[in-house]
Amino acid sequence: MAGCMFLFAIAVMVKLVTIQVVEGEHYKALAEDRTVKNFVIEPNRGNLYSDDGSLLATSVTRYDIRFDALTPSQEVFEGNVKALSDSLSRVFNKTSSYYQNLMRKARASKNRYLLIARDLGYTDYLRVRNFPMFRLGPYKGGLIVEQETQREHPLGSIAQRSVGYERFNAESGRYFGVGLERAFGEYLRGKQGKRLKQKIAKGQWKPITDYNEVEPQDGYDVVSTIDINIQDVAHHALLSQLEKYNADHGCVVVMEVETGEVKAISNLGRTSKGTYYERLNYAIGESHEPGSTFKLMSMMAALEDKAVDTSTVIDTEKGVLRFYGKLVRDSHHGGYGKISASEVFEVSSNTGVVKIVDEFYGDRPEKFVNRIYNTGLDKPLGLPIAGEGKPIIPHPNDKSRWSGIALQWMAYGYGVELTPLQILAFYNAVANDGEMVKPRLIKEVRQWDQPVIGFEKEVLNPSICSEETVKKLQQMLKNVVEKEHGTGHKLYSPDFSMAGKTGTAQKNYSDKSKRQYISSFVGYFPADQPKYSCIVVIHEPDKNVGYYGADVSGPVFKSIAQKIYTNSPLIDTVDELQKKNDPAYNNYEAYYAKVQKHYQQVPDVKGMSGMDAVSLLENIGLKVQVEGNGKVVSQLPKGGTQIKENKTVVLKLS
Repeated sequence: MAGCMFLFAIAVMVKLVTIQVVEGEHYKALAEDRTVKNFVIEPNRGNLYSDDGSLLATSVTRYDIRFDALTPSQEVFEGNVKALSDSLSRVFNKTSSYYQNLMRKARASKNRYLLIARDLGYTDYLRVRNFPMFRLGPYKGGLIVEQETQREHPLGSIAQRSVGYERFNAESGRYFGVGLERAFGEYLRGKQGKRLKQKIAKGQWKPITDYNEVEPQDGYDVVSTIDINIQDVAHHALLSQLEKYNADHGCVVVMEVETGEVKAISNLGRTSKGTYYERLNYAIGESHEPGSTFKLMSMMAALEDKAVDTSTVIDTEKGVLRFYGKLVRDSHHGGYGKISASEVFEVSSNTGVVKIVDEFYGDRPEKFVNRIYNTGLDKPLGLPIAGEGKPIIPHPNDKSRWSGIALQWMAYGYGVELTPLQILAFYNAVANDGEMVKPRLIKEVRQWDQPVIGFEKEVLNPSICSEETVKKLQQMLKNVVEKEHGTGHKLYSPDFSMAGKTGTAQKNYSDKSKRQYISSFVGYFPADQPKYSCIVVIHEPDKNVGYYGADVSGPVFKSIAQKIYTNSPLIDTVDELQKKNDPAYNNYEAYYAKVQKHYQQVPDVKGMSGMDAVSLLENIGLKVQVEGNGKVVSQLPKGGTQIKENKTVVLKLS
């Protein structure tokens, strides 16, 4: 028995020596790891700006103030607790006695992590840290300061999805997010710092020092291409139309023709309560059948391959064609008879464009598809924002997608899928005399207002087709709006020129009970010297209210174009009109002079077009109620009445 006890004692001594000498450092490190740990300090994320320097997203540091009630000596505590409580009372609107009781209870219960104030701004933080006792710092005064960086978006819900966010997933070790914040995260996020903290209670850690072991490095600032004025116009124009037609969702993109700079991108989806918010980035991520807006691509191919000229007469066959038992119909009952190829495009005749494509490419469909491929439209744009939808343009060699009617259906925009931004890039190329540029969302990266990296125009295709074909396409797009028979003629304004194409595509057309529509308008303005291109796509408008592209999406396009003209006139266009002695110049000059006035009285808008009158009145801060269509025949209150805040002007149109 004694021998066993002796052996046990020896074993215990050996284990103690092993723990202290051999494994001592390991257990010491383990103990320290449980009580002392480096915490990550997130750097200040760089600011995201619009093209004029307005903030789209910024980092704001917020501060929590806590109190280690055991750190101050008895003399320090008693000598300062009332003065500190008085100071806290003046800032946070609680009584001095409340704070005295709070801190005395914390000292009695040995609370080393008492919350005093949460989510303070920098000014309040500086004020509080200089209060009695707290000004002695962490080692004598018990002050504990915790800071957190929060991201704020000054524009609120406008462009929320496009501005986006970025988060870090600790489990995967990767960043995730959406929009500009994620796309340019490598510039914005900076480098993390470290701060040593000691565990003082369960789940509570107190900084050991008043400085950081590793200082965080702030991120760079990023200047985007977004114009907040155009963004605001696009957002509200789209929102108004979505509400009017009770549509499911929609998007708008406005792009600078020459550079490809995206000046506005708005994506709004309907909630279960019928309100709208930036739900998904439809403009970049949602591929869909474009319908009639694809007819521009079909006409480009036909004109480039000399299948037709704009004057070639096409028989629309009373508006009905049959292929393999499937019908192609025109929206106009009875068709359009025999019309020119240009008019086929202008009136958006399905049978006309299908007949052009079928007769020339029917026995060699690969020639048509290859012509489209040559423009680059079959490839993604390669945007920095994640989630770009993949274009689908079937090729005859792809047996899984090709069929006996694939060519004919493709001719008028079915069986193909493109995102709104991919469609816009093609139309922008036509406006840009054939040069296809990559849509761009960033201008430069800065550090302390000093440029670090600049981003220039990127050309995707120097010429999508010949100059001759481009000029013919441009004229046809003008005719859609300017000709009385054009599908976009309701958008025509004598004050400024536009060019574009309407689109009305069926959605879920295989099931008649679930059939919905996609309404589109895409084009550019001014028509002769294009400055901006724009696409509007609205999904599933209420069929009982309307669904044609000209009625649903067209007015959004016109409203955006009109307000851009109003707020920043396109001087080049005015100069061009003057050179041509165009009478439209006088109308433009008078209109612009009127909208630029600073009004103290309600202007007289009688005789103006309804759209122009609404734009003018809204731009001076008035609410507008419209009755009818056409030109203004009467208004209440009358012109000359003193402007009052929140006043509504009622317009009656002819």
